[in-house]
Amino acid sequence: MTSKTETRGGRQYLPYAFTEQGVAMLSAVLHSDTAVKVSIEIMKAFVSMRHYLQENAGIIGRLSTIESKSAKFEEKTIEYDKNFKKIFSALDKQIETPNQGIFFQGQIFDAYVFFEKIIQKAKSEIILIDGYVDLSILERLATKKKNVTVKIYTNEKTKITKLDIQKFNEQYPTLEVVSTAKMHDRFFNNRQRVDLPHRCFS
Repeated sequence: MTSKTETRGGRQYLPYAFTEQGVAMLSAVLHSDTAVKVSIEIMKAFVSMRHYLQENAGIIGRLSTIESKSAKFEEKTIEYDKNFKKIFSALDKQIETPNQGIFFQGQIFDAYVFFEKIIQKAKSEIILIDGYVDLSILERLATKKKNVTVKIYTNEKTKITKLDIQKFNEQYPTLEVVSTAKMHDRFFNNRQRVDLPHRCFS
């Protein structure tokens, strides 16, 4: 096998490869002992290679088939990954905060997260019915959108003072607190309107 180059970085030629028959013809031209020995060894190498290919043709064919199947499997895997990403992306877009929820004893954090999401989701008005309201509730209501009004129905003995309401309205208007003795448990509404029965409980 030889190649030819005119100058460094110059034009290159494709290499010449001798076949088994070419080596046999070459050995007929060469007369030195070294050349003859080299030709014989090369011929032996060709013969061994031919025998190897014949004996392992089945294995080589199966390996080729496996490589082909592996390449196709890899292409399919990439395609499946893309499809799964599209599906999960579509599901993520469709997931919305539920409008109502029931929480059992011990689900404190779940209820907290749910309450925060509903506050941030409200577009015009938030109505909270809670017999026990303190500053921590106002802190959470402060995360509402700018133009959302807040109305709280709470017990007359609530811990929220008129000063608390005033300070809240100065920064996060508008908050209205209505005192009532007809509350038992907590209700939350982020819709336009709420109707109170004679006595509320849950």
